[in-house]
Amino acid sequence: MANTKPIGVAYEDQDIIGATTVSATNILSTGQIGYAAGAYGNVTQQNNKTTAVTVNASSGQIITANSQLAPSANALFKVNNNVVSSKDVVIVSPATGGTNGAYNVFITSIDDGFFYIEIKNVTNNAYSESIRLNFAILHTVT
Repeated sequence: MANTKPIGVAYEDQDIIGATTVSATNILSTGQIGYAAGAYGNVTQQNNKTTAVTVNASSGQIITANSQLAPSANALFKVNNNVVSSKDVVIVSPATGGTNGAYNVFITSIDDGFFYIEIKNVTNNAYSESIRLNFAILHTVT
């Protein structure tokens, strides 16, 4: 059946109306939704957890500096990224590294060319460790 009704950047196909799940096929070689090769970048932060980093990719990993973060303290840092727009959505999540459950990580703002990540130590202990943060940018229509 042909695509029948435009709804933004996709088409509503009558075969999925009322379906409880929608699966990806032929999106990537694995059949998963995501970015193709070349859209991943990584960077290691220097000095401390408030030092800006640059990673020009739609997805990737940031390894923070192993500087100390005091109990209940926050560290805010800028991520320079030439593919992000103020209209995009940025997702960040902790990966391996660091004490499990010790940190809350979130995006505080997004603008053309950069976004900010904040790390909060939610424990009563000071930690001096690197944290691996995965990020992905969901690009919107400009």
